[in-house]
Amino acid sequence: MTRTFADAIASAVARLRAVGVTTPERDARHLVAFAAQVPLDRLTLHLREPFTAEAPLEAALTAREARRPVSQIVGRRLFYGRSFNVTEDVLDPRPETETLVADALERPFKRVLDLGTGTGCILLTLLAENRSADGLGVDISQSALRVAEDNAANLGVSAAFRVSDWYSSVPERFDLIVSNPPYIAAHEMEDLAPETRLWEPHLALTDGADGLSAYRAIAAGASDHLEPGGRLLVETGAGDHAVRVAEIFTSCGLEDVRFGHDLDGRARIVLAHV
Repeated sequence: MTRTFADAIASAVARLRAVGVTTPERDARHLVAFAAQVPLDRLTLHLREPFTAEAPLEAALTAREARRPVSQIVGRRLFYGRSFNVTEDVLDPRPETETLVADALERPFKRVLDLGTGTGCILLTLLAENRSADGLGVDISQSALRVAEDNAANLGVSAAFRVSDWYSSVPERFDLIVSNPPYIAAHEMEDLAPETRLWEPHLALTDGADGLSAYRAIAAGASDHLEPGGRLLVETGAGDHAVRVAEIFTSCGLEDVRFGHDLDGRARIVLAHV
């Protein structure tokens, strides 16, 4: 007897819970909808219907049991209301990064540079929200840039992309620089969730040192790449990480260094001017 969508979801929840997935109900619904090619927001309308997408669901569940992130399995992630391609070559866009975008949009800008662009979610969202601006996204990973280019095409957003180790291939100046750089210290990597530690690119997660070297490079080059009065905004980690990044910015001569806070009131963004 063919089982229903509801049966498939219940079984998927049990399997994911058994291997320690922390959000089994949510993930099961995502994967069942993905396997059946049904929009997630329409899934409840199909609960009593026969479920026939057994092979793709089995493949998706096997991947999730290996702790591969749902976004990589389905290939997509919503960010700031838009859908972005996600692969193993880029960081999964996270809700806290939307705080960086919101803070950047508080003031107008004409030219934006995104350092370590990854999926391009920061840059492309800023340009989608401000169609009169133009922007450049750089990354040391050519594979990541291909993902960003695909996202730009899918969203209908015009942006330039370039391989660069921070500012190494960027002679231009901008009135806004943004970045979500690698900020996990080397000794913290083993404490990450397996979805992050095993599946996301380590180059985008950690500097292999104290989690601050990217900020030192970004701050050191900011004055040479920002127009007078230009802004620099970066995402930071938990704990006192934002305070330590702010100290780096101040020591490099950046002005009006302050914090942006996430929805939980934690300092997650450091902002500065030249």
